[in-house]
Amino acid sequence: MIQGLRTVIYPVKDLAAAKDWYVKVFQTEPYFDQPFYVGFNIGGFELGLLPDGATPGKAGSLAYWGVEDIEAEVKRITALGATIHGDIQDVGEGIQTVELADPFGNLLCLIYNQHFDVKAVR
Repeated sequence: MIQGLRTVIYPVKDLAAAKDWYVKVFQTEPYFDQPFYVGFNIGGFELGLLPDGATPGKAGSLAYWGVEDIEAEVKRITALGATIHGDIQDVGEGIQTVELADPFGNLLCLIYNQHFDVKAVR
């Protein structure tokens, strides 16, 4: 049985620079920090940085990280060096999404969804 999202992996060419940037974005230190992989616990889910042999990109699956104030987070994260890949969109019933491009070639997507209760799925 599928239990839900566990890990999102972002391939990066410069692991040290990516780790430093994501520490600032998520305002937390990694719980796992090795030369072959860096892992962050973000609200009970894993953000992994994978160096070497992996190609960053903006195609393929998208993972959205929940936020309380999407406009404030876009402002904060773009000040850290991300660019807006797709504008904030209302996708219905007040749910908003946005796609940001990190400095390493990946999409960092955010979602504000006041209807989603993470406690209800645990």
